[in-house]
Amino acid sequence: MKKIICFFSILLSLLWMSCSKQTGSSYYLDAVNGDDCQSGLTEATAWKSLSGLRYVELKPGDRIRLKRGGTFTGELEISGQGTPDNRIYVEAYGEGDKPCIVGNDTSLYAVRIFNSDYLTLRNIAIVNTGKERRPHRTGLKIECRDYGVSRNIVVDGVDVRDVNGSLVKEEGGGSGILIVNGGKDIISVFDSLTIENCHILRCARNAMIWSGYSSRENWHPSKHTIVRNNLIEEVPGDGIVPIGCDSTLIEHNVMRNCPAILPDSEAAAGIWPWSCDNTVIQFNEVSDHKAPWDAQGFDSDWNCRNTLIQYNYSHDNDGGMVLICNSGESPATFNAGNVGTVIRYNISINDGRRTRPTRAGMFSPSIHIAGPVKNTTISHNIIHANRRATKEADRSMITSDSWGGYSDSTFVQGNIFYTQEASTFNFTKSTNDVFSGNYYLGTFKVKPADKDARSVSEAYQKLIEKDADGFEGLSVLMDTIGIAGSEGVFVNENAIRRFFDR
Repeated sequence: MKKIICFFSILLSLLWMSCSKQTGSSYYLDAVNGDDCQSGLTEATAWKSLSGLRYVELKPGDRIRLKRGGTFTGELEISGQGTPDNRIYVEAYGEGDKPCIVGNDTSLYAVRIFNSDYLTLRNIAIVNTGKERRPHRTGLKIECRDYGVSRNIVVDGVDVRDVNGSLVKEEGGGSGILIVNGGKDIISVFDSLTIENCHILRCARNAMIWSGYSSRENWHPSKHTIVRNNLIEEVPGDGIVPIGCDSTLIEHNVMRNCPAILPDSEAAAGIWPWSCDNTVIQFNEVSDHKAPWDAQGFDSDWNCRNTLIQYNYSHDNDGGMVLICNSGESPATFNAGNVGTVIRYNISINDGRRTRPTRAGMFSPSIHIAGPVKNTTISHNIIHANRRATKEADRSMITSDSWGGYSDSTFVQGNIFYTQEASTFNFTKSTNDVFSGNYYLGTFKVKPADKDARSVSEAYQKLIEKDADGFEGLSVLMDTIGIAGSEGVFVNENAIRRFFDR
């Protein structure tokens, strides 16, 4: 009888609000002192659980407000169409820790934003830990399906932690944040999705990954995505991976402290696009990646055109600084190739730390070019290779190898290649490589044909004379900036450009 009375009490309140409101309503949830038999329309009459929202139809200007310090168990489903002038907010209120939504044991997500516009989720914590690992498990799922264009979703200051998805990509993996768009009846994409100031902690397999229209036969990219000022910690797999996107900006993110728990079959890297055009990856820091294969800080992957990777800091990764790759074994109707990648003004220190064999033995070049990538430019980067962790470790600067073909037209100009031990370059069957005006500091078993090659740099020697490992000296080219309650180290654009100008 009590449940029936509660149901009608809530229903009457919501009907009254639906008929009378003009500028939006607020719905309050208090996990400690709330009562699901109340109206939920004021702080004093807050609901206790997420079930009170079951009958809420969000309108422009509405707010769902969760009290800080409380834990809400279950799945929060959010769907609403705000407007540019009247956004919908799901947010915290009160004082204390962020309100936390904890998924059920079998939940594939704890929070889902579905088919929405002009909606902001902010200052919420999310946990989704089952009794055992489960494929496809995520913390926050942002989905647009058979809807059209989902506009201006903002995720701000959200903490996602302890998501135990599968560690195996082919099983479906798992993630902190999963962005999904699709639909056969209605083509559905995101426009101006923003994810910022978030902390993703202990999520498996990945931190933030997309699923969209990836084939060039059916190319409908999400556009103008922004991913910035996020902190990723203790994630073993991929960090930030847009898929099926155009004009994505990824900047001022930190990924670090990656645990070495992936099975030997798995490949992963820090920040990289797949089946994307016009991606800009800049001012990010990636370190400590320990995936059994790849494990670079950054990557321009296959079916990507015009990827720009600049002003990033990569250090202490088991793989190198960057991978540029494309599969020559996939059909051209699906894969437009990797064309026009630019890698410039990045700093790599002590990458290539791999101490266990990979699929290809002890393999971890600073720059790996795999497959038939075309028209790649690598310019004004600092590759600072310290002593190997083991005598078997790979200490090559650039390796170009096959993945259904070889690279063509790679232009390498004005870079600093510094090594404390003998290094080399491996070109295999790549074609039309052009090296111009690079610095080769140290001993090299094989060097490219470079008519303007230089073997001495007084300016670089001054930077590292107090610390041969490079961290102290090269710090003058970087800034320490606050990110999601912590700090990140980012390349200073003006400082590194001035350095190369000298």
